[in-house]
Amino acid sequence: MKLTLGSMLLMASLAAHGAATSTQASLTLEGARHATAAAISFARTNKAPGAAIAVVDAGGQIMLLERLDGTFPAGAEISIGKARTAVMFRRPTRALEETINKGRNAMIPVAAVTSFTPLQGGIPIVVDGQVIGGIGVSGAASAQQDEEIAIAGATAFANGAPQLKVHHIAAAEVQKAFAGGDTGATLVAEDEFRVNASRRDGAGQAEVHARDTDVFYVLQGRATVVTGGEVVEPHEAMPGEVRGSALRGGETLRIAAGDVLTIPHGTPHWFKSVETPFRYYVIKSVTAP
Repeated sequence: MKLTLGSMLLMASLAAHGAATSTQASLTLEGARHATAAAISFARTNKAPGAAIAVVDAGGQIMLLERLDGTFPAGAEISIGKARTAVMFRRPTRALEETINKGRNAMIPVAAVTSFTPLQGGIPIVVDGQVIGGIGVSGAASAQQDEEIAIAGATAFANGAPQLKVHHIAAAEVQKAFAGGDTGATLVAEDEFRVNASRRDGAGQAEVHARDTDVFYVLQGRATVVTGGEVVEPHEAMPGEVRGSALRGGETLRIAAGDVLTIPHGTPHWFKSVETPFRYYVIKSVTAP
């Protein structure tokens, strides 16, 4: 084959560009869900009183945030800060906290120029030696448990997609879950779905879930639920989750023991009034973006 001068120059140019670029793995939303599901499972198994779990990509941008019932309000922001710090410094945040505690106070002003939350509980997510994201946890029983939950999430992702398994929750644990937190507790957390043992002690906020389709099965009590319409005073409570004080317009439904109600993702809904005690199962089916 005869090569012209032009083709040789083109080949040389392509080779030069190839040497100047690289291919790096990136964290997907599915991967972030894997990590979060594993972290939630570990938190539940180890009786964590609460936990805010944040996953960020390699640039420190938030991809997913879950705040378990019972977590103190500031936990969400702190968990994001821990995840970002783990990514930006390419190491667990515990190492940074220990460095400062040993007297290296010169690191403290770093917070003025970049994301810096040097508190135990942030872990880089590493695949093939590359940091592709980070996971941060705040609000568990201790700083040590924060870190253990984060490690469970990061390790699960590094080991690949978790294997689906059968879940059996004994009746005593189910009853305990109904009484837990502000509105109950999560029984099962997988990438594609979650099962919650939920209760309502009164009217709630209007809600819109960007990706979660809710299926309610009422066990006890009655409630008035409004679906559709427009959210009043909307605000983003967390990525993909909108809250508001009420709904304007929409359809009013009465639900009672034995009823099933399905609410597709993206549909506003609001527990306008509740006759207590009100207990129900919530199955959340997660829709891929």
